[in-house]
Amino acid sequence: MKIDAVADRCQEILATLAQVIVGKADVLQQIIAGILANGHILIEDYPGLAKTLIARLVAQTLDLGFKRIQFTPDLLPSDITGSFLFDQSQARFEFRRGPIFTNLLLADEINRATPKTQSALLEAMQESQVTIEGERFPLEPPFLVIATQNPIELEGTYPLPEAQLDRFLMRVAVGYPDKDDEVEILARRRLRREDASSVPAVISRAELLAMQGSLEDVHVAGVTERYIVDLARATRSDHRVALGASPRGTLALLKLARAMAALRRRDFVLPDDVKAMAVPALAHRLLLKPELWASRVSAAQVVQGLLAQVPAPSADAR
Repeated sequence: MKIDAVADRCQEILATLAQVIVGKADVLQQIIAGILANGHILIEDYPGLAKTLIARLVAQTLDLGFKRIQFTPDLLPSDITGSFLFDQSQARFEFRRGPIFTNLLLADEINRATPKTQSALLEAMQESQVTIEGERFPLEPPFLVIATQNPIELEGTYPLPEAQLDRFLMRVAVGYPDKDDEVEILARRRLRREDASSVPAVISRAELLAMQGSLEDVHVAGVTERYIVDLARATRSDHRVALGASPRGTLALLKLARAMAALRRRDFVLPDDVKAMAVPALAHRLLLKPELWASRVSAAQVVQGLLAQVPAPSADAR
């Protein structure tokens, strides 16, 4: 699929989502870029900011199979993956698939489940397969996880370990709407006359796979690749960071920069594309030093500071 066609379809998707999600064009664009890059997305923000709604509507616009798992402390790994059950009529064990066998899985409040249950997602997220009792069950492409978590409520939660955070291609925050947008939310609810909201399918699963494949045709110049590497390496040497971004983070930034270039109707990546996706791609991979807790420095602020420090190549360098 040509890049112009990819951009056109993405704009249709974003316009359809904007019929329900008000004033969050940048956030929706980042999420669509993450899906184009065929990556898993972590949405971290306060309750009531439409995290779950966004995931459900994205699945509707892309016409994807959708399942939701509400993570709780008593959730078991088999509740996610499925398990073998004995079929008395056939006198044999048969595999009953869990909700992970879908195209887009919403892992709601993922940090409320125990680490053992959280880890049930690791193989699926990394290898698009599930192994039960030594038997491998592939997941049909595309397989995408959108997980949500609340950053302020710590009681009864189990913070995601760095190894699992690293499996997410990107992390985004929705943020509160401004005053006019919040008034518009009320007006749309009044006109809709019901709480439920839905959107039509814009593309098919086959089209999404073609759009994802088209990113391989987006050119990345050598100087831009070195700029991506310089940003990732800068996180490892920063005095505020105990653990910097891994090479997986470098690859994530490359993939997201390509997706952003395609959204902007270009078949080549500019430094501005890298800058636009640096915080979503890298911030959640950083482990800050404990003494920074009192100063309230965030990983996102560290990445933003590095963007100002690391020299970017000229936009003419392709």
